[in-house]
Amino acid sequence: MKVVWNDVILAESDETVMVEGNHYFPPESVNKEHFEGSSSHTSCWWKGLASYYNIKMNGDVRRDGAWYYPEPSDKAENIKDYVAFYRTGGIKIVS
Repeated sequence: MKVVWNDVILAESDETVMVEGNHYFPPESVNKEHFEGSSSHTSCWWKGLASYYNIKMNGDVRRDGAWYYPEPSDKAENIKDYVAFYRTGGIKIVS
């Protein structure tokens, strides 16, 4: 699987974890060059508190375009620090 935005691969891995219809990419598979931390957070009743990344490239910004769980609940420990992406604003997830 890979994540593509503006013809650039943001993440690529054969080891994604599927949770609630989203591919979570291992942290080492993410091209962090295009990411910056966001102050946004949301809470999931079973996964815990999510943190977000803004994705920046060539002057374009996709605010909160990706999220991850730095301290997930015990039930979601398998996605700790794995990164998932919104499929909006031109972000594509392809196999």
